[in-house]
Amino acid sequence: MSIPHGLLALLRQGPMYGYQLRAEFEQATGSTWPLNIGQVYSTLTRLERDGLVEPQATDQEGRQRYALTSAGMRTLTEWFVKPVTHADRPRDELAIKMALASTTPGLDVRAVVQTQRVATMRRLQDLTRLKQQQEPDDAGALAWSLVLDRLRFSAEAELRWLDHCEGALLKAGAAPVRRTSPTTVAEAAEETVR
Repeated sequence: MSIPHGLLALLRQGPMYGYQLRAEFEQATGSTWPLNIGQVYSTLTRLERDGLVEPQATDQEGRQRYALTSAGMRTLTEWFVKPVTHADRPRDELAIKMALASTTPGLDVRAVVQTQRVATMRRLQDLTRLKQQQEPDDAGALAWSLVLDRLRFSAEAELRWLDHCEGALLKAGAAPVRRTSPTTVAEAAEETVR
């Protein structure tokens, strides 16, 4: 998530101060990506330096408010119309982990796959529970629903990819997972998740 662009999008609604921007961001994303208040203010400082926001008069409690400039509006518009590409996203740690695990001698890669599968399934179940508990008339319900759906669909895709990894490992002749009991991997995954 581009924090600067997220703050610019919120400022399109009107001038806001740092804590207000943080609260609005977290409400829109259902606190999925919590922001540190220091991160908000350092980002505002950079946005001001770059001419994308400008300080406004302080409010009655002395809080500095910021407003979107015309350059900020152009930057925001460009961000909204430009598709997100894979090059724009941070590195995928799980893909890197699996690639390296598959080439590390002596490592039980299928156990790594199973541990991740258990954790991903648990995450999918938690997200599904959140979706079922969602109140349809809550403020920001649509925004939070869209975020939840994206997270759920990503977890489902990750499970499919893990199944693919396991199939590829079997095809390549990876040794089967050695278990002392049927729940060893699940217990290991549970310890990892805690």
